[in-house]
Amino acid sequence: MKVVETDLPGCLLIEPQVFGDDRGWFYESFNADKLAQHGLAPKFVQGNVSSSARGVLRGLHYQWPKPQGKYVSVIDGEVWDVAVDIRRGSPTFGRWTAAILSGENKRHFWIPEGFAHGFAVLSERATFAYLCTQTYDRQADAAIRWNDARLAVDWPLGDPVLSDKDARAPLLDDIAEDRLPVYRP
Repeated sequence: MKVVETDLPGCLLIEPQVFGDDRGWFYESFNADKLAQHGLAPKFVQGNVSSSARGVLRGLHYQWPKPQGKYVSVIDGEVWDVAVDIRRGSPTFGRWTAAILSGENKRHFWIPEGFAHGFAVLSERATFAYLCTQTYDRQADAAIRWNDARLAVDWPLGDPVLSDKDARAPLLDDIAEDRLPVYRP
């Protein structure tokens, strides 16, 4: 397992070692001992899988309170996956990082608690899987507008397919401070 730091501290790409032969392939999608060697010890309490068509953009989602750390991957297809630091007081507040996740590259992306998350589907269809450190809580569910100019996320889609929730999400500057996570160094 190779762990690659992104330009946003705390957000990590995990590249598993893939073993293959003429029968197919195998890899460990999660290994607590190996991640602990890199300082990660998430306790997952919920797993989710979604399927989306080309052009769908989901996000930017987060929970507060009860923030979720997410360990995300794509089983089939390809997405452009984004994490945004929205922790009040963070030296990287408002900054984002992104990675291509696909069934082919088998990468995983660790997005710590306190970050907003979203993805855009680049393939005909994508099956997206994620493990969360906190269960879903409707009262804590929140979103930031995907095309917020303050964030300037460079999405690879010009006119994405959005849910009503994502289309109506507020801009980061319009969210009350007490509805944003707090940075804890």
